[in-house]
Amino acid sequence: MKNKRKREQPRPAIHPRNKYSEKPPDFALLASFYPSFKPFVFYSRDGRPRIDWTDFNATRELTRILLHHDHGINWWIPDGQLCPTVPNRSNYIHWIEDLLLSDIIPRPNPNQDNVRGFDIGTGANCIYPLLGASLLGWRFVGSDVADVAIEWAERNVKSNPQISDLIEIRKAGTDASCSQVEDPYNENSNLERKVDHAVRDDCYSGPPILYGVVRDGETFDFCMCNPPFFESMEEAGLNPKTSCGGTVDEMVCPGGEKAFITRIIEDSVKLKHSFRWYTSMVGRKINLKFLTSKLREVGVTIVKTTEFVQGQTCRWGIAWSFVPPVKKIISTHVAEKPNLSFMLQGLQRQSSAFDVLQSIESFFRVSGASCKLNVSSFCVDISASNNHLSGIFKEDAEENLDEASGNINFRISVFQQIPGTLLVKGSLQQKDCPVSGELLSAFQRLEVVLKDKFCQTKDSSNPP
Repeated sequence: MKNKRKREQPRPAIHPRNKYSEKPPDFALLASFYPSFKPFVFYSRDGRPRIDWTDFNATRELTRILLHHDHGINWWIPDGQLCPTVPNRSNYIHWIEDLLLSDIIPRPNPNQDNVRGFDIGTGANCIYPLLGASLLGWRFVGSDVADVAIEWAERNVKSNPQISDLIEIRKAGTDASCSQVEDPYNENSNLERKVDHAVRDDCYSGPPILYGVVRDGETFDFCMCNPPFFESMEEAGLNPKTSCGGTVDEMVCPGGEKAFITRIIEDSVKLKHSFRWYTSMVGRKINLKFLTSKLREVGVTIVKTTEFVQGQTCRWGIAWSFVPPVKKIISTHVAEKPNLSFMLQGLQRQSSAFDVLQSIESFFRVSGASCKLNVSSFCVDISASNNHLSGIFKEDAEENLDEASGNINFRISVFQQIPGTLLVKGSLQQKDCPVSGELLSAFQRLEVVLKDKFCQTKDSSNPP
């Protein structure tokens, strides 16, 4: 029965607004229109037209004709550069469109019509700016560090005069005007120079990504990124089913995608509200949990994830923001139900439920919250302001305790499940009081702290 239920769960599908959602590319038809594509098409035993996905020339020609046939874009890249698939990249564009249309995060200037995006590592292919501009009329800055990428991205932009005014290509790390960025949502705010300790220990040490590339006073609706997924070119070549090319700059960085996206998080802590949404593609699902934990630790107001499915390829998307969400829209349309419960599994033998309860009390008390531990019912009653909850993520929280007002009263209870497993559950003690973003972030931080302290690691060989 369990396996049957699994099979009945719908798989994530191509985005419904994707041009290819109802009608995938017809290779035979395209070959009849484009003689240059015909040599790459062959027919399987069932009579279906196919191409060899391990042939770089075949995938490049397919991308070229799809961009021309369906989007009116002239495009080319030299040998060895990363060749993107058009349907997959379109999924990412439409997901960002969903985020912007939802208005979860308001625009700093509601009267501004043009959406403005920033493509991190646009590559020679410049695929995201070209698609975003042609499909939706968005403006873009595309950045890269490699001279060949800059040269060919500019060629691809100039080859499309109908949208060339919408796209700027920028060399990362060479503009002296790229420094500090003011927060358009808070006239009195200063740029945070101290990066949270949660993102210091990852090992990206390459060229600037966002901070140092975004110019003074610039604001964007979003950034997007197809990060270097791998730690080495050997690792990048492990998939024998595809051959989409890719240079070392495009495919590899020390620490792989986890380190690269962690640096984007680090930059977002500094740039804060210069972007409504920070987003990135993720190649490995296992990294989503790690990255989400990092984001909660640095105090983002919202995190969204999705899955991109195209044929046999799965990628994931992660998005976050520091801008306060619009509460009315959050509560009625797009909010996910706040999760104020988690399991502690694999509890160490020397640890008891009472030890966990005491740690919960200490966790909130250190930020200045009022706590009352009830041993008989295994719960802690807590009264805390949003300042107290925000202070959990700040080293200098004690200096701001007098500013606390409008306390939130909630209870955290600990329940025994099975031996070695506890349920930690939070509940508000005030009727009709919404769960604040600060409380949700603090609760998620509590989960990380308690699991690190009390739970045995299942597989010590896996990275955290």
